[in-house]
Amino acid sequence: MKKSAILCIAAGSLCGTANAGTIGADVIVGELPSIQYYGEVSGIRAYSVATTSCNIGDVPLEWFDGTNRHPVIGQTMYRVTTDGNRIEQLGQSWLKHGFAALTGNACGLGCNNPGSFSLLGVGCSDPYSSGLNGQQSNLGTKTQVNAYTGFFNWPFGGRGQSGNAIFKRLQVQVSEVNEGGTFYVGSQYVSPDDAEAGNQHNNASFRPIVSFGSNGSFSMSSFTRREQAPIYAWKEINNDVQIQEIFVPGEGMFNLGSLAVDNGDGTWTYEYALHNQTSHRSADSFAIPGSASSTDFRDVAYHSGDVYSGTDWTATEGGSMITFAAADQGEVTNALRWGTMYNFSVTTDTEPTTGEVEIGLYRDAAGNVGSSEVVSVSTVVPSAGAQGCNAADNAAPFGVLDLADVQGFISAFTSQGDAADVAEPFGTWDLADVQGFISAFTAGCP
Repeated sequence: MKKSAILCIAAGSLCGTANAGTIGADVIVGELPSIQYYGEVSGIRAYSVATTSCNIGDVPLEWFDGTNRHPVIGQTMYRVTTDGNRIEQLGQSWLKHGFAALTGNACGLGCNNPGSFSLLGVGCSDPYSSGLNGQQSNLGTKTQVNAYTGFFNWPFGGRGQSGNAIFKRLQVQVSEVNEGGTFYVGSQYVSPDDAEAGNQHNNASFRPIVSFGSNGSFSMSSFTRREQAPIYAWKEINNDVQIQEIFVPGEGMFNLGSLAVDNGDGTWTYEYALHNQTSHRSADSFAIPGSASSTDFRDVAYHSGDVYSGTDWTATEGGSMITFAAADQGEVTNALRWGTMYNFSVTTDTEPTTGEVEIGLYRDAAGNVGSSEVVSVSTVVPSAGAQGCNAADNAAPFGVLDLADVQGFISAFTSQGDAADVAEPFGTWDLADVQGFISAFTAGCP
């Protein structure tokens, strides 16, 4: 299905603080005090992260137990590779459901005690220990949560269920930790009245952690980066990284990180990390201009009975674009959903320039699966490189149509390469492409 472009609203600020509403309840992750290790099962380790929330708004935040009017809390782990050229999400947890709010002052705002455990007062903070955030019976599925509106089902899926040491907790593959790098944990709160006030885009924070090696444990390092999604850790390590906040009109927010790496051998690798912070519409494709000699995709696993597919996105070339796309599996498609980050990497023989990438939306504005819309974003992309005079001029010497172009077309058509995909429908190699090549070849170069 061909997707149509819609306007993208992007904030290029490097501070990472998303635009928030000006009034109403506004919950943030004020502190990430500690991390707890639970053990290893089949090469997977489990953790939970302590969180302290703060209400920086001007009205109390609802915290009603036994309803869907309280915050839910996600926990994540990330790694920036040793060369600084990539950030990866290593794992995610199910969601802790809030049950009572206290009256701390962790953010130094001065707590206005609301006189109720069912409200987080203006300026107040509430601590949840790593033990509480790892309590399996009170961890619920992410699949029933809309991070843009703050809505979630009640009772929530998974309520009261417990399992082995890793069940529903923040899960990380041992092999990926062993690869080394710089590690971080993050947390994000989703709360209905915070979202209704338009303050849902500043609810994520992160903090560096230090590994103690083979025993599986980590400890906290440095300080909590408040109101910054963990993708901003990449920029801390590598200043060449570009980070943008991408707002889907009338809906949620993505964060896009981009980096062009000179491999020193005449090729460049373009690294993209796309983090969905609050978009319920989600994403099911990511397209980059150009042609690639190699591509790479990475996602993050759902677990503990969550129904979403883990099928990798596949990369195809056509219409002068390299498009990564999720396999269409309806409601369980491996879409890029809120609180997760996927990686897209291409290697080309062309230097970087500024151009547009396209984020294909998974849901339409009404919430139905199967959107035809894309969000276009300006960032670093591969340049076009050597160009022929028309669609038939696909091989050197360019500017001359000859046997090399015919052979190039036949080879590309047989292998379903970009050079032979010259006519709509793009992504399909058929008679229209043959006719298009013949027409362009017959027309000749100017």
